[in-house]
This record gives sequence, C-alpha cells and structure tokens, in this order.
Amino acid sequence: MKESRRDRLDDLYRHYARPLYYYLYKMSGSKETAEDLTQETFIKATVSLSFYKQEDVRAWLFKVARNAYLDEWRKRQRRNKIPFAGYLFSRDEMISPYGLPEDEALNKESKEKVADLMSCLPEQYRSILYLREFESFSYSEIQEALDLSENQVKVTLHRARKKLAQLADEQWREKHD
Repeated sequence: MKESRRDRLDDLYRHYARPLYYYLYKMSGSKETAEDLTQETFIKATVSLSFYKQEDVRAWLFKVARNAYLDEWRKRQRRNKIPFAGYLFSRDEMISPYGLPEDEALNKESKEKVADLMSCLPEQYRSILYLREFESFSYSEIQEALDLSENQVKVTLHRARKKLAQLADEQWREKHD
C-alpha cells in the first residue's frame, strides 16, 4: 500500500471512526455490532477509496456504514431473530460526574424518552433524524448518504419530525388519560 494512501486512510479513521461507531451504535443498540460494522465500513472504504472522489468523504462513509447496518439487519431478519433496530439508544449511559445529579437524571430520562420514541420510527426516519440532529449533516450530505434527492430529504425529514411529534403526543395522552 502506498504511503499517501495509508496516510489518507489513517486520517479518515482518526476523523470518522468515533462518529461512525456512535451512529452504528444508535442504529443497532449493540456495542459489539457497532464495533464490527465500523470495522466493516473501513474495510469497504479501504477497497473503494481509490474509486471515490474526495468531494464529501463524511457523507460517503456514513452511506457505507448505513448500508453495512442494513445488510446486517437483513441477515438477522433472515435468521428469524429479533431485529436489533428497536434498541436505538443505550439505557445504561454513564452519568457525568460534573453538574447536578438532578439535572443529569432529567437529561437521562429525556434521552430515554426520545430513544423510545425514535425506536418506533421506520429505519429511514431514524437515519435521517440521527444524521441531521445528532451528526449535524447538511441537506446535501444527507442527500448523498441516503441516496435521496434534495426534495426527498426535505420531505422525509419533515415527515420524520412530524411522526416523532405525533408519537410524543400520543404517549403524553396515554400517560395523562
């Protein structure tokens, strides 16, 4: 492997391994699966890097990661196992030693509620919301990562937010009836 290519791959790994891992962890709900899929993403990136233009590597890597996740999910579906997509967020996140414990408890509860609501969304809605809200992807980056047109990104994001709000409203009503 050429030195410049190896340096390029090292740079990519240093910059994107952690965000890709967190994305795959949020999608799969499994640390082990996220680790495996992150490795698989970089293996595919190593093979395909020479064919890819340097325009927007971040969106391309997230697209590769999403496809790796979907392939794994489909394999598990075929084996008739329970799909792991429903376990979107970890319930046992570490609480920061800084700040007030009450604030941390409220933040954790809010994150759990959002995680529960997002786990009810279809995969495409979860993906688009995660990329936009957690990874701060631009519309053009989402467009490339999810293979959508600009209008499809806007419409899907709007529908995902609307569905999430609808689920939150339904949950609130059930709780207060």
